[in-house]
Amino acid sequence: MRLGITSPVVTAVPGAHSPWERGAGIEELATIAEAADRLGFHHLTCSEHVAVPADIAEQRGATYWDPLATFGHLAARTRRIRFATQVLVLGYHHPLAIAKRYGTLDRVSGGRLVLGLGVGSLQEEFALLGAEFEGRGAIADDAIAALRAGLSRREPSYHGEHFAYEGFVVEPHAVQERVPLWIGGRTGRSLRRAVSLGDGWVPFGLPLDRLGAMLADTELPEGFEVVLSAGRPLDPSGDRARTEAALRRVAEAGATLVSVSLAAESAAHYVEQAEALAELALPLP
Repeated sequence: MRLGITSPVVTAVPGAHSPWERGAGIEELATIAEAADRLGFHHLTCSEHVAVPADIAEQRGATYWDPLATFGHLAARTRRIRFATQVLVLGYHHPLAIAKRYGTLDRVSGGRLVLGLGVGSLQEEFALLGAEFEGRGAIADDAIAALRAGLSRREPSYHGEHFAYEGFVVEPHAVQERVPLWIGGRTGRSLRRAVSLGDGWVPFGLPLDRLGAMLADTELPEGFEVVLSAGRPLDPSGDRARTEAALRRVAEAGATLVSVSLAAESAAHYVEQAEALAELALPLP
């Protein structure tokens, strides 16, 4: 079973983070990243919000580290683990801006970028950034196609409904011939978007039985990733049975990759939990 880690420290969603994370910084995060890299975990995550309205922050949290800066540092501290944006909001960026900035990250990390992409839902943030909220789904579809055309090309060319470019040089650009694009969402449309335009689907906020039914009704391309969360933080060293049961449930729902959060009291304890998880997860079907 392939496992990734939903990075601690970089977000502070109420009820979903541990007290030790409030005082933690890049060194604690890098310690965990180095351990995850050594243990063979597939990826780390980092979300994107530029600015969250104060009243909404009470539910969503206000701490969101910038993925590009965060992963740039972690790339220098690791060798194998991948870096998954989960997710970039497509409407906040021109596709070539993503291609340049994250293509550079792909270059400096040696081809370890995974672009998790989403349509976005926070209307106030769209307005703040001067981004179009209405029709954002169609804009996102065009942006994904434009990204696919531009990510790994020195002189990309694309002509779509909302984005069009040619005759420009993007250097550096991604070193992977095909950067994996994971599409976030919780609707049937997001799954269709992922199947037709991406390489994987990262759903959120859906019960496993609903997820399983949606996946069973969809013909998935070969190699398509279904990246599911294992749910509330796991305690592999303290509650092995519940940890194994949680991993089996998401595997049975159709996960090809599982992102986990770990219960811990410090960064050092988090590393111990990651070691325990790596030990018990390998034999699971």
